[in-house]
Amino acid sequence: MASRRKGRILAFQALYSWDLVYGQTGKALIPEGLLDFGWLENEKKDSLDEETLAFSRLLVSGTVENIAAIDSMIKKHLKNWDFSRVSKVDLALLRMSAYTLMYQTETAPSIVINEAIGISKEFGTDDSYRFINGVLDGIHKNPGASPNGQENPAV
Repeated sequence: MASRRKGRILAFQALYSWDLVYGQTGKALIPEGLLDFGWLENEKKDSLDEETLAFSRLLVSGTVENIAAIDSMIKKHLKNWDFSRVSKVDLALLRMSAYTLMYQTETAPSIVINEAIGISKEFGTDDSYRFINGVLDGIHKNPGASPNGQENPAV
C-alpha cells in the first residue's frame, strides 16, 4: 500500500477518534496524543515511515484547525440529507478529503476523491462510497468561495 494511502487511512482513523471525543464541542482542539498516534499499536506505528506519519499529522491538524469551514462546505453539498445524520465514519472521511480539496490544491481532485472512495469501501457501509463521491464531487465542481472569501483555486 502506498505511503500516502497509509497516511490518509491513519489520518481518517485519528479524525474518527477525534470526532467521537471532541467533535461535538465546537472547538478546534487537537488533544495531546492525537498527533503522535498514541492509540495505535506500537508494532503498527513502528512500521510506518516518518513521511507517512508527517503526512497524517498534516491532514489531521489541518482538518481540525479548519473544521468550521470544512463542515460548512460539506453541509452546502449535502443533498436531501441532514448533517447530523451523516455517519461518523463517512464524516471523518468527508472532512479529511474536503480539507485536501479546499486547502491542498496541489493534490489533484481526482486523486483525493478516488482515495476517499477506496477508503470508504474498506471502512464504510455498502453505500458510503456513493455518498462520499457525490459530496466530494460537488465540493470539487462547485465549491463557491473558499474560506478566505476568495475564489477557490481548486476549480
